[in-house]
Amino acid sequence: MVEPVRRPVPASRSSLKRATPAYAALDLGTNNCRLLIAEPSYHEFRVVDAFSRIVRLGEGLGIGDRLNEDAIERTLSALRVCKAKIENRNVIRARLIATEACRLAANGPAFIERVRDEVGLAIEVVDRETEATLAVMGCSSLAHPKAGSVIIFDIGGGSTEIAWLDGQTGGGELSPSERIRAWDSLPVGVVTLAERHGGTKVTPEVFEDMVDEVSGRLLPFGLKAGAAAAAPNFHLLGTSGTVTTVGGIHLGLERYDRRRVDGLWMKDHEITAVFDRLLRTNLDQRADNPCIGRDRADLVLAGCAILEAIRRAFPASYLRIADRGLREGILITMMREDKVWGRRARA
Repeated sequence: MVEPVRRPVPASRSSLKRATPAYAALDLGTNNCRLLIAEPSYHEFRVVDAFSRIVRLGEGLGIGDRLNEDAIERTLSALRVCKAKIENRNVIRARLIATEACRLAANGPAFIERVRDEVGLAIEVVDRETEATLAVMGCSSLAHPKAGSVIIFDIGGGSTEIAWLDGQTGGGELSPSERIRAWDSLPVGVVTLAERHGGTKVTPEVFEDMVDEVSGRLLPFGLKAGAAAAAPNFHLLGTSGTVTTVGGIHLGLERYDRRRVDGLWMKDHEITAVFDRLLRTNLDQRADNPCIGRDRADLVLAGCAILEAIRRAFPASYLRIADRGLREGILITMMREDKVWGRRARA
């Protein structure tokens, strides 16, 4: 059984020559099951295996309070693939976390026990603050070094994490977690929002209704972080399937390419143009877009509505897109704790 946190086991020199120790991070969200396995590299890490599958574990949570059996079976199948990948690599430490769907569902604890019994994986359900901090850790390196402050957000399936990050101070001696001025976790994500408002046929009126709901939920954070947008070189930094999709559509990609999207800067009017384009499409047209696909065609505009609410609360000339986030934050945290980069390494 793979434990969520395990210290490295001392290895002989001969065994280290045979295989480089690896770390594993699993993010079981409301919509996706994602695994990343990486080996430490110079002040960073090198990905050696990855897995991502849309499982919609939180299907129905927008209108109910229980994980349904079909969603559970889909998720168990994906987790079995993850376990096999972990076992096939020289993983010396892993952290496997679940987020909003398991936090909200009345049968969430029973599901976690079932994963332990049937799959052999020990998954921890993290609180919202931990989720927000890990997301910041994973993508904060993309914040512009001259930005006085940044709003970082992660649009998930069942929740949206958002944080106000101070700019680099004194040469950047503070870790990302130490630079967080305020944070919040909104109990709304692409799955839950689409279930409440409908994701199949989204008119401009339905879109505005979704934006209004998110704006109301965002108001308390906006009151705490309102000064962020006044800082010099302020910008937004987003990590999620929503923002990477927006980036891919903007670039006109015939096939999603992480290398072109991760780190992409988009101007405010370019984001608006993508939204306007999507609002003119029907479900089949969205499904045919190679950056969206059939599995996410009914969710993408709900994600855009969440992004639009953030843009209205924190007007910015630029958004930087990160195809990295919570899993990378888990890996960085574990490797820092194990001092794999030496005492001089900083996140």
